Amino acid sequence: MIRYCIAYLNGQRLDEIRIEDIGETLKREGTFVWLALHEPNAFLLQKTQHEFNLHELAIEDAGLAHQRPKLEQYGNTLFIVLKTAMLLGHQLHLGETHMFVGPNFFMTVRHGPSVTYGKVRERLESMPVHMARGPVMAAHGVMDFVVDNYSPIADALETRFEKLEEDLFKGTYSRQTIERLYELKHELLVLRNAAAPVLDITDGLIRFHADLIPKDAQIYFRDIHDHVIRLLATLDETREMLTAAMQVNLALVSVEQNDSVRRLAGWGAILAIPTVVFSLYGTNFQHIPELASDYGYPVMLGVVTVVCVWLYRRLKRFGWL
Repeated sequence: MIRYCIAYLNGQRLDEIRIEDIGETLKREGTFVWLALHEPNAFLLQKTQHEFNLHELAIEDAGLAHQRPKLEQYGNTLFIVLKTAMLLGHQLHLGETHMFVGPNFFMTVRHGPSVTYGKVRERLESMPVHMARGPVMAAHGVMDFVVDNYSPIADALETRFEKLEEDLFKGTYSRQTIERLYELKHELLVLRNAAAPVLDITDGLIRFHADLIPKDAQIYFRDIHDHVIRLLATLDETREMLTAAMQVNLALVSVEQNDSVRRLAGWGAILAIPTVVFSLYGTNFQHIPELASDYGYPVMLGVVTVVCVWLYRRLKRFGWL
């Protein structure tokens, strides 16, 4: 699906054009075209390949989702793949954005859950000086937008962790709380794996593609690089705290189990006293001490009661009951 196909001249928007007119439009000096596609079919990609003279391998990758984040160069065109992230409800969903950055064109291909880049385009259109630098600044705008969208997701995951941590230490947690902790840990790892490759991409743009990235534009990609470093630090800190919380949970469970075992052992010791005494006097022998005595039965009960009470108080003092 075509979202928009717009031509620009010296940073100023001209008009939307048809894909068939791209080749003719690009013949005009100082013009570049921004084409945005969302889950295009093979026929549409073939048309863009023809108009922009794109490499067939890059077009093949652009038509397939589940690509790893990467930066590749095909002649004078850069091919960049980024992972996009969205929180739908309480679940993290990843999409992809494939970008083609040429000398006079910029094309995005979106797959899966992602936000349209219309706002990025509108913001850049309000700054003709930036747009006049061409497709490189459009690529920066999209990359910056994708990375900026990681931050509120990281904040939401951190807030969710704080709530689970509070339940954990209040003792109100359940099996569901532990399951949510594991799910949260997985989502933090997924988001980190989506963001981390951006470091290599921006580093590659700055260090190895200076012929395609003007020196005055490199500082903008360095800003994205720094942003990702801060984001990864936040994610790593949250993951470490989550791991510590899970370890504390295991320790708390172990302590509770030990307390339960001690209580059971304490009551077992108390119940063992009357069990032994009553079993001895329940044997079928005629000559048992105090069996024929008038006071034998109450004395036996009294002794058992006194010993049980004494043992209960001792165990209570040592925290076993």
